[in-house]
Amino acid sequence: MSTRRSFLQQSALALGGLHASRLFAADSGVVVKTQLGSLAGERRGAVDVFRGIPFAQPPVGPLRFRAPLRLSPWSEVRDATQFASAAMQPGESPTGKSEDCLYLNVWAPSGEGKPAAGYPVFVWIHGGGFTGGRSSDPLQDGAHFAANGVVCITLAYRLGVFGFLDMEPLLGAAYAGSANNGMRDVVAALAWVQENVAAFGGDPKRVTVGGESAGAKLTDLLMGVPSAAPLFGQMISESGGAERIATREQALEVARGFSAAWTTKTNSPASSVLSAPAEQLILIQEQFTHDWPGHFPLRCEVDENLFPQRALASIRAGSARGKRLLIGTNRDESALFVGPHPAHDATAHDLGNISLTQFETVDEEYKKLDPEMPAPLRRIRSLTAEEYLVPSMRVAEAQAANGGETFVYRFDYPGEGRFAGLAFHSYDLRFVWDHFGQATPTDDARELAASIHQAWVSFLQGKSPSGPGLPAWPAYTSKGQETMIFDHPSRVEAHPEAAELALWNGLLGN
Repeated sequence: MSTRRSFLQQSALALGGLHASRLFAADSGVVVKTQLGSLAGERRGAVDVFRGIPFAQPPVGPLRFRAPLRLSPWSEVRDATQFASAAMQPGESPTGKSEDCLYLNVWAPSGEGKPAAGYPVFVWIHGGGFTGGRSSDPLQDGAHFAANGVVCITLAYRLGVFGFLDMEPLLGAAYAGSANNGMRDVVAALAWVQENVAAFGGDPKRVTVGGESAGAKLTDLLMGVPSAAPLFGQMISESGGAERIATREQALEVARGFSAAWTTKTNSPASSVLSAPAEQLILIQEQFTHDWPGHFPLRCEVDENLFPQRALASIRAGSARGKRLLIGTNRDESALFVGPHPAHDATAHDLGNISLTQFETVDEEYKKLDPEMPAPLRRIRSLTAEEYLVPSMRVAEAQAANGGETFVYRFDYPGEGRFAGLAFHSYDLRFVWDHFGQATPTDDARELAASIHQAWVSFLQGKSPSGPGLPAWPAYTSKGQETMIFDHPSRVEAHPEAAELALWNGLLGN
């Protein structure tokens, strides 16, 4: 999958860089007044929906590769009935693509019954390998959460070289740390939530940030950003981990590699990235990431302004002390990327966190761990552990050790068709959001989706996660390591991956 692997010219409008075509009369739909101006959305039954809300100035022209800047207020009522364009990325997007991408969407309960302090808030960060994805994915429609008394927000952030490449080697010291622009976008969106969510009925003191895949990794990394600590109180991490962050030296090495690729393939100086067409940058990005010897070269980096140290070290030191965490993985994540019956051993391009030499040692130990496991399944499980299980469990253990109430799950419910019998990466999303798209789920799947969705709602409300048909879900502790296994039926197990985690920690340490 690709997620594993026309310069926009516009005038600066007086309304904080907003497109005039997106403004319209106040008598259409439901209107709310935010700190920046009024927004007109639409009412869908018991849910109010506002799409394409800007939370920062468009990062275009002189703001390309810069940290997000605060918007200026607008005076007219702004149309919030259409999704904004997705961030620049390879391939096509149903909503189009643009560098002008810093927008979010809100689903809020309408009508009577709002709690005095407001509804809990769920801020969702989409996945896509840091190079793809969009906040308008129909499978992540927030209507079901809003119908259950939650203000649900999906946000966009810059992707690829626009959000996760340090431009200092190409553009000079003023661009140092720009590999964190994607994360800075997330922080800017969370700051917008603090200032404006009350206008939609939300309680800014009860904000949960969450995501899946790259969105979960950003959620976990966010726990290591001390300056962001006041912006949220809970986290939901689905198939994440906090390992995906580069040292300053690693980030500069990647940037120098991209600079060399750029000058070679375009026959232009590195500084031309400031004015080159966005599509050209994406084209060189694709070629560069394909040729880079490791996987996921574009990632956040340690820098003194945002990440004072590697994120996991910050979490262990208590950067998110006292916050509540719900975290887990799917049993067979990597089947989505290597196929349901992988016939080859792992390559460097299959690994996101360790070297191939290290992984080969691990793989040999996996053969001893379960000699009866077929080789294709062993390849899936060991790759799943490298990219998702081990990084996620290290976050869970660090947070629980700091007094943060932590709930751990593993999603085991098997898929059908090509992935029959496998709980592959992203399969959990349709259960969490209780939305199967065009697919027709079985009765068992519908029941499990209702249970998981309600468990997420309970957690968002500040309670222990619970849902119909689920056993009591105890908090995870270093002693008990109780884990909810989502299946049909679901169950709670102690130490379900103890041997696997001991293998990794024994060979590679913490």
